[in-house]
Amino acid sequence: MRLVPWQPDDMLRRLDDVVSVYGEAMGYRPALLQTRRGYIGAHVRRAGFRAVATLTAEGQLAGFGYGYTSGPGQWWHDQVRAALGEPARQRWLSDCFEVVELHVRPSAQGHGIGARQLRALLSMAGGSTVLLSTPEADEQLSRAWRLYRRFGYEDVLRHFYFPGDERAFAILGRSLPLTERAPAEDAPGIVGI
Repeated sequence: MRLVPWQPDDMLRRLDDVVSVYGEAMGYRPALLQTRRGYIGAHVRRAGFRAVATLTAEGQLAGFGYGYTSGPGQWWHDQVRAALGEPARQRWLSDCFEVVELHVRPSAQGHGIGARQLRALLSMAGGSTVLLSTPEADEQLSRAWRLYRRFGYEDVLRHFYFPGDERAFAILGRSLPLTERAPAEDAPGIVGI
């Protein structure tokens, strides 16, 4: 497996693969996946966009992650901002990188790919903080919870509901840059383009 940085055009060229990995990892139905194509296409044009991909020796996409600078006027940012008090807004959102997606194909999970992707993505991220959201009680995603905790993520909001989604989410955050708190066993970084 190779971990590589992706530019916006790389993400767009492999959009079918990205949506496939996303759907497999999240267990979403095909109708929902079509709407994600449009979101991802718009996200690649946002300020501070950074992306990584894990490719097999055959060039198949095993996983990916991306994020960008979080700011006013972005749906996720505005939802989270409205739920936070002013001190938390200043701490978490004034200079924030948002991890939008981080997924590994289920058949490739359990081999440290997610950790390497997260480490590489956060190493490339701008800002003084990083935020993400993850479902609260989805047993299928418990690996994600362990990963975020190992990387020093703390609770910012718990049991948060986004409009249009019946699931509760946790908003997790940590300071940037990465320090020794990030797991040392996941030290391998990007190994080629």
